[in-house]
Amino acid sequence: MIPFINVRAQREAYKSEFLQAEQQVLDSGCFIGGPTVETLEAELAKYTGSAHAITCGSGTDALTIALLALGLEPGDEVIVPDFTFIAPAECVVRLGGIPIFADIDSEMLQISAESIEQRITAKTKGIITVNLFGQCAPYKKIRNIAKSHGLWLIEDSAQAFGATQYGQNACTFGDISITSFYPAKPLGCYGDGGALFTQDDGLAQKIRLIANHGSRTRYVHEICGMNSRLDAIQAAVLRVKLRHLDDELKKRQENARKYDEFFNAIQGITPQKIADGNTSTYAQYTLLVEDRPAFLKHLENAGIPYCIHYPQPLHEQPCFKELVQVRGSAANNASTIKACKKVISLPFCAFTNVEEIIARLKKVM
Repeated sequence: MIPFINVRAQREAYKSEFLQAEQQVLDSGCFIGGPTVETLEAELAKYTGSAHAITCGSGTDALTIALLALGLEPGDEVIVPDFTFIAPAECVVRLGGIPIFADIDSEMLQISAESIEQRITAKTKGIITVNLFGQCAPYKKIRNIAKSHGLWLIEDSAQAFGATQYGQNACTFGDISITSFYPAKPLGCYGDGGALFTQDDGLAQKIRLIANHGSRTRYVHEICGMNSRLDAIQAAVLRVKLRHLDDELKKRQENARKYDEFFNAIQGITPQKIADGNTSTYAQYTLLVEDRPAFLKHLENAGIPYCIHYPQPLHEQPCFKELVQVRGSAANNASTIKACKKVISLPFCAFTNVEEIIARLKKVM
């Protein structure tokens, strides 16, 4: 059976390192915070080039903390991609804000800078971009838009830790940037986990305060914060994986090249395009398929697993129905609507046997 993401093979590859790192934490008796978490944060900051890296309980928590740190208030509008996982819009709604759904680029599948600009109103306070499927959004244009309108920018790099844009690392494009360490991510732990990144000392202090019950001094709570911390065991796992990340990214890019070579020769199937200046982590390997039902039958006949990221636009989700009735512009997100009907993601990671998958497809297509 072909795994969609081969986390077992990764575990076996670095098993002795994992066992040693995990045992050190267990022997230390320090399971939350402490030197392992602090060292990981320093390594994450160094890897990305951020002044501050602050770990937390999940990528979704990271988005919530970022919104709180930037002062989101009920009724504020935040522009988010229409084509992505629910978390960015969900976190805005949870805090009383209003997500405004922007369209995407039809080839790169990233949020469209032009669509962002069209949706700015007097109520707009900020933008959340998503580095979807592992490559960065068009940040030069987006930063210019944010600056000219006095908006803050959150970079959601949950799928793109390790990606670059014209040599600049992901997790450094936002006023606050976030990532997720969910196990399926290119840099994933063995449970939930996340991190926030910023160059701003003041924002870093706010983030740490919010994530730790609003407390800098034990039992003195300056604000009502939340409890969002990364376990030391997860930090130990991530430290091992971070040492191997660059090598894994090279393998991911080589696997993507093999897939591209095969699918570019097939009419009606187009791999997601990587923008000029971008390198991708290929958190997913995603195709745009004209006749998706027929292609899914080929995959099923070949015994190849797949996922559809994402089957419907966020503006069509039942939980946002009342919001969309107020504003009809999201219904015009043509590129998002088309993408939802065409996208399909194939098994992919540094340990995926792409040659076997291609060989199976050749037999059924």
